[in-house]
Amino acid sequence: MENGNRQIRNIVIVGGGSAGWMAAASLSNALTQGCQITLIESDEIGTVGVGEATIPPIKTLNRTMGLDEAEFMRRTQGTFKLGIQFIDWAKQGHSYFHQFGPHGVQFDYSPLHQFWLKSRQYQEMPTIDEYSMAWAAASRGKFDRPSQDPRQVTSMYDYAYHFDAGLYAKYLREVSEKRGVKRLEGKIVHVGLREGDGFVEKVRLADGREIAGDLFIDCSGFRGLLIEEALQTGYEDWSHWLPCDRAMAVPCESAGDPLPYTRATAREAGWQWRIPLQHRIGNGHVFCSQNISEDEAAATLLSNLDGKPLADPRLIKFNTGMRKKAWNKNVIAIGLSSGFLEPLESTSIHLIQAAVAQLIDFFPDQGFSQLDIDTYNAQSRFQFERIRDFIILHYHANQRTDSEFWKACANMAVPDSLKEKIALYQTHGRIFRFNEELFSQVGWLQVMEGQNLKPAHYNPLVDLQDEGSIQEYLESVRTVIAKCVDFMPDHADYIAKHCAAPAM
Repeated sequence: MENGNRQIRNIVIVGGGSAGWMAAASLSNALTQGCQITLIESDEIGTVGVGEATIPPIKTLNRTMGLDEAEFMRRTQGTFKLGIQFIDWAKQGHSYFHQFGPHGVQFDYSPLHQFWLKSRQYQEMPTIDEYSMAWAAASRGKFDRPSQDPRQVTSMYDYAYHFDAGLYAKYLREVSEKRGVKRLEGKIVHVGLREGDGFVEKVRLADGREIAGDLFIDCSGFRGLLIEEALQTGYEDWSHWLPCDRAMAVPCESAGDPLPYTRATAREAGWQWRIPLQHRIGNGHVFCSQNISEDEAAATLLSNLDGKPLADPRLIKFNTGMRKKAWNKNVIAIGLSSGFLEPLESTSIHLIQAAVAQLIDFFPDQGFSQLDIDTYNAQSRFQFERIRDFIILHYHANQRTDSEFWKACANMAVPDSLKEKIALYQTHGRIFRFNEELFSQVGWLQVMEGQNLKPAHYNPLVDLQDEGSIQEYLESVRTVIAKCVDFMPDHADYIAKHCAAPAM
């Protein structure tokens, strides 16, 4: 077969929502000619829509798709996000912040936290949060874009977004259709497999229409219409590490100006999210049905809202884990069809983004190289497993004794990869980022410290600096950060000036 005849000419995306339209927008931007992209979705089938908080890499995705930030924020009722505040996770009455960006400016050869670890052995020290530009701004309700000058402390943070996932999908649909993506309304009732190799050949809609394709992208959510029902790929269950299996979601009225961060508050048998948007607050209660009933979970959620609920709580059932293969034959699962990790660290949208970017890197021809497929699957597994470990850490490293749920999480066996990460930190406060895993050294540091994992020692290189210089450096970081935040605009004022959405 000549190269021209091997080209993928028809891509069929099954399912809309954030996953489907992110895939459509990204692929239509990358494949500017020679390939028809068709997206099939049904208005009868709802989307989960809990992925309203993100992490900084989404800025790259939006730029790649050609989106203007201010327009995106207006269209999605978006706010800015400097990190996540965790309340009552290590123990009740305790909180910490997972910021986006490093602590201060590096001093000598070691990161700031190593000098802080040494000082803590000899005296009372502020929490590591106090050396965070992002937390200093977030705690005072401030926001501005980071400086582009790496010498400035105002460059030492990053940001992401909160947005309405339904509005984001609608916005991306408009962008995609302008670029030639064809949307079909309909419900798939049959998947046709090719004789001989079992590749998906076509799908049939309820009205009898048949849509053929060379490459199929499964964005059908938990159901996994193609990847699981048709190809029977299999699912790897991680509920023994992440036992929460339900969520109640409900929006409520805003109460005051939107905060520039997500809040995750631990509850008796799970946790509650709070995501501030311009027009409302998104809330949800993730819980384990073995420890609390659905009615109790809903009551807990409704009794801990900032404002009047705007709907009845909606139940979402899930099973944490991942598909054994994200790419099987000519089907690639993206979004919930590929696996589910609860939204604790706002990774759902990122996993969609990463899958789409990786698909573009490994975009096939009709030969469908098995080596490419295997490499794609290995990379997908690595990302899922490392994010899994990061989320498990929040549950496992707790000192709560108030419920059976938290005691079970503290006593459970964890993956060896996480054991190694914890052991490395507990010896000399070291954190190593393996093979471009998603979360940086700073992310792991903040959660380990926030969950009260204390290293026995610090990096010996720190002893090359005298204690007076160390204290001067640490105090100067806090002082400079505080002065810089003084001059930052309020988060609400920044939104009003640059990207206020029309009233709904």
